Amino acid sequence: MRLMLLRHAKAEKVEPGQRDLERGLTARGRADAQTIGAYMARHKLVPDLAVVSSARRTRETWDRLQPALAAKVAVSFEERLYNTGTEGILTLAKEAKSSVRTLLLIGHNPGFHDAARLLIASGDVEARERLNENLPTAGLVVIDFAGKDWRKLHPHGGRLEHFVTPRSLAEAGRV
Repeated sequence: MRLMLLRHAKAEKVEPGQRDLERGLTARGRADAQTIGAYMARHKLVPDLAVVSSARRTRETWDRLQPALAAKVAVSFEERLYNTGTEGILTLAKEAKSSVRTLLLIGHNPGFHDAARLLIASGDVEARERLNENLPTAGLVVIDFAGKDWRKLHPHGGRLEHFVTPRSLAEAGRV
């Protein structure tokens, strides 16, 4: 099983009277989401199912990255992903059907950062150290698990396969 956690791309600051749910992406956020989509396509990181927070910025992140995948991906927009914590994220992942081999969740910090750190037991040490520090906007974490039953997902059961950000891709010259 492969779980991909993607924090939404850079969002606008909340305006007076605006609800947080209504914040859209900045120009940089739109570009970063496309960069992550291209990276996912190049590395064949195509989900069977994408579960996206109901917030505007997460939906826009999905809309910007999805065309690069060149595949029809089932998607659902989930209110429970908006500002949920680690337990809520794990609960949603555990609800995935066994036919879903690769699950993409698009949501928010601090829950996504905390969930990634909780789930990972092994993988590239340098990438794990970078992830321990921060999960920035448009940060993508790819975690592989043994088994075929999402209901058995548990803390420290995964291996970090990829941790990339638009900045790390630019620094490596891979944008």
